[in-house]
Amino acid sequence: MNKIKMREPGKVILWVGLGVLLLIEIYPIFWLLMSSIKGPDEFSLRPMYALPRTFHWQNYVQAWTAGKMSTYFRNSVLATFPAIALTMLLGVMAAFALEILTWRLKSGVLFLFLAGIMVPAQIVLLPLFTMYYKLHLTNNLFGLILVYTVFGMPLTVFLMTSYMKAIPNEIIEAAIIDGASIYQVFYKIVVPMVTNALVTLALVQFFFVWNDLLLSLTFISDTNLRTVQTGLLSFVGQFGQREWGPTFASIALTVIPTLLIYLFLNNKVIKGLTAGAVKG
Repeated sequence: MNKIKMREPGKVILWVGLGVLLLIEIYPIFWLLMSSIKGPDEFSLRPMYALPRTFHWQNYVQAWTAGKMSTYFRNSVLATFPAIALTMLLGVMAAFALEILTWRLKSGVLFLFLAGIMVPAQIVLLPLFTMYYKLHLTNNLFGLILVYTVFGMPLTVFLMTSYMKAIPNEIIEAAIIDGASIYQVFYKIVVPMVTNALVTLALVQFFFVWNDLLLSLTFISDTNLRTVQTGLLSFVGQFGQREWGPTFASIALTVIPTLLIYLFLNNKVIKGLTAGAVKG
């Protein structure tokens, strides 16, 4: 009983600390959502932390139509999901070749992928933009998808090789002895065993692409092709301090999809984070 009583203060401190951290994480989102439904006069006549008197849903309508968030949202969807699919497909194939297969120079190729992680995007941005400009790939969603795929490949390949190290060699050897081809080993054995890891990496890439500002701002200047992040810049410039409600509504429209996708895939993400922790 004494040992249990001695642990109680530690538990209380732990729960209080977790409660404080949870409040720090949740309050900004709560404040954003409440600010997005405030009326125009409430931002100037009442404190910023005050709750809205009425639900002014017109802010979302104005952000979606006059603020062109519908266009920016569509462009982000068209750029994000194809880029994630292409990155995952090429990344898992490259990781399979680098970790499972045996061939010369694979260590050197893996080193090149690792070097891609260490090189900041700002260093290659100017030569990459010059090349894109000459190839007429600027102001083009396809070109933006290629950029996201290239920048997402190094981390994807590096982490997927780590996950594949946890696959027992005996399983692959048994499949080959039973007559499975290298393609069957890949699609029917390796990919199903790293599904949770794929979901985790896809979510990481989603956050990177959806929240990207630097690359989309560099390669896209056409207003009709802007993504949500670059669209927010022009949106604030358009409404300024006169229309804070629609501004917060547009930010909420950008944040909500990331929260919903993470909550929906939370269990697979947790499993994927621990998938490569133990081999065998």
